[in-house]
Amino acid sequence: MKIAFVYDMIYPFKIGGVEKRIWEISKRLSAGGHDVHVFGLKMWDGPPDILQEGVHLHGVCRPMPFHTGESGRRTIFPALWLSFFLFLPLLRKMRFDVIDCQNFPYLPCFPSALVSALRKSLFLVTWHEVWGRYWLQYMGSAGSVGIFIERLVKSLTRYHVAVSPTTKAMLLDLGVEEPVAIVPNGVDIEKVRKVRPSPEGSDLICIARLIPDKHVDVLIGAVALLKESIPSIRCTIVGRGPEEERLKEEVSSSGLDKNIRFTGFVRDQDEILALLKASRLCVLPSTREGFGMVALEALACGVPVLTADHPGNAIRDLAEIGGVRAVPLTEKDFAVEIREILESRSPPLIPDIEGAWDWDAVSGLWLRMVEEFSRISEERAAKGSL
Repeated sequence: MKIAFVYDMIYPFKIGGVEKRIWEISKRLSAGGHDVHVFGLKMWDGPPDILQEGVHLHGVCRPMPFHTGESGRRTIFPALWLSFFLFLPLLRKMRFDVIDCQNFPYLPCFPSALVSALRKSLFLVTWHEVWGRYWLQYMGSAGSVGIFIERLVKSLTRYHVAVSPTTKAMLLDLGVEEPVAIVPNGVDIEKVRKVRPSPEGSDLICIARLIPDKHVDVLIGAVALLKESIPSIRCTIVGRGPEEERLKEEVSSSGLDKNIRFTGFVRDQDEILALLKASRLCVLPSTREGFGMVALEALACGVPVLTADHPGNAIRDLAEIGGVRAVPLTEKDFAVEIREILESRSPPLIPDIEGAWDWDAVSGLWLRMVEEFSRISEERAAKGSL
């Protein structure tokens, strides 16, 4: 089968949850005999088309700056730039059996859908988040444009993929009709086993982009409350973002410089896993998560997860398998739960996620989803020709 994945960023030249997902699935599909291509921005030197571990990577154009101003919001121009250059390379390479385009940043979905229609390829849109009316909160009245474009994207195909039950529910609320497949993210169990814990241990760890939706300030406030009864409590915050300086000032003003350390952005995945393994609890107070890759990695490392009980937070979906607790988004609620977990005499029960959550299993699920959608597509085509 000839398969194309479309996203603006390409792993390993940019490391993030979506990039990681595409890469892990792609290299396994390639190892299984499929012809796999990834289209995105050219973030490397040398020729635009390269081969890595059997996967064809196509850089269709050079990247532009992604974020602007102190808000750290993404600009629309890189998506426009990629969409403009994407059509011809995607059309000329070959006829793909499947084109899987990631929903965000929306605009590349349009040339991908057009090529799919011209080549009669199965066109999938994989949704990592659904924003809906959150666009208005994010951009004010200008967010109505985002709402409009998101609704256009959901109408480009009948075949949608969600990475979590929460994301699927939001898609259905957006007006997408079944079938909507759920193909979650995964974790490399073998890699996790090989990594040794970091010598820099901590009681709490938070790994997140430092933006308002991650609510790292709630964690800082909870640590301030806990310091009164646990003076030596240690917390590690991994990540960068527009909120970084404000959060650091809050730590200093609260007298928590010896309790909370910021590592900045950590690129090495092994180092991330090592930091997780050296922690007692992973705290993720986010209210906007389409899946929560960090939470799954924490569970794979044997570390429980505490998160926010919020409808936009898909980390809560992992509570079904155990090891994840969700509490109201207040400093006091987080402090109470953190104290209970840290002072408990019995270690928290962490589920064995090997099997269903391994990337091998996820890749197999992706293939079965494609086979099912292809069957439905053929049945619909046959009915239409009658």
